[in-house]
Order: sequence, then structure tokens, then C-alpha cells
Amino acid sequence: MKKLTVLAVALLLSTISFAADKKGKMSGGKDIVDTAVAAGNFNTLAKALQAADLVDTLKGAGPFTVFAPTDEAFAKLPAGTLDDLLKPENKEKLKAILTYHVVSGKVMAAQAMKLNSAKTVNGKELTIKTEGGKVMINDATVTKADIHASNGVIHVIDTVLLP
Repeated sequence: MKKLTVLAVALLLSTISFAADKKGKMSGGKDIVDTAVAAGNFNTLAKALQAADLVDTLKGAGPFTVFAPTDEAFAKLPAGTLDDLLKPENKEKLKAILTYHVVSGKVMAAQAMKLNSAKTVNGKELTIKTEGGKVMINDATVTKADIHASNGVIHVIDTVLLP
């Protein structure tokens, strides 16, 4: 009977850990990459991460803060830009752009609103400001904040950041 109770509690806890509340506050144990892929509007970002060999990095322990451009944000790039960046010979340039979207550590929106800048993984600074109650990262607007992942947090942005 004791084994059955322990098993029932273990199953209950594992079910709870994979459940997300109505605001999407829990990642269900998914890392940043899996959380973004599951959202469905980061297909271009996922493809770019693969082309730049950054998937394993963002699946690592972290924590990371990722300012994630949506598919629509990538669509705003000038015609041919994305196709050019995805070519193997442009891997380092793509990697530099993608790592410009990542800050080491877990920076929640409330913290970000108090900052003027943040140093990215690629070594360059992002400008952070608040305008009309919205957080701006360089020229990008954060459209959804504080999407929790097991190894950090994702903030959705509407524009691809270019270093």
C-alpha cells in the first residue's frame, strides 16, 4: 500500500509539473527552445537557431533571458536577408545576431523595466526603455513578457534585433 501511495504522489507531482496555468507561467519543464517551438509562432527562430548551431546552447542549464522575435518579426526583414543569413557561409553572422537576443541570467519584465541597458551573450549592449507602459528593447517592443522555461525566461518581441 505504501508503494502505491508513493507512486500516486509521484504521478500527481509529475502531472502538476507539466500543467500550465492560464497565464502560461509554467513551462511544463520545457527548456527555452522547446517552449518556443511549442508556442508555434517561433518557427523561423527555431530554424535560425539550428542553422547557427545554437540549439544545444539554449537547451543548456542557463539561466538565459531570450528576447524572441516572432515569425512576423523575421518577415519584416528586407527581402532575401533571412535566406542569406541561413546559408552555411553566413553561420557566424547569424550566430552574432541570435546571441544579440540573449542575456545571461533570468531577467523578468519587472527587472528589465528598471534597466537602461543589458549586456548580451555576444558582448554588445541592448538599450532598454519604457514608453507608454511598454518595454522597448532597442527598436523592438516586448509584446509578451515572462514566459517561463526550465532554464530561463522568454520575452516576445516584434522586431529582429541587429547588432
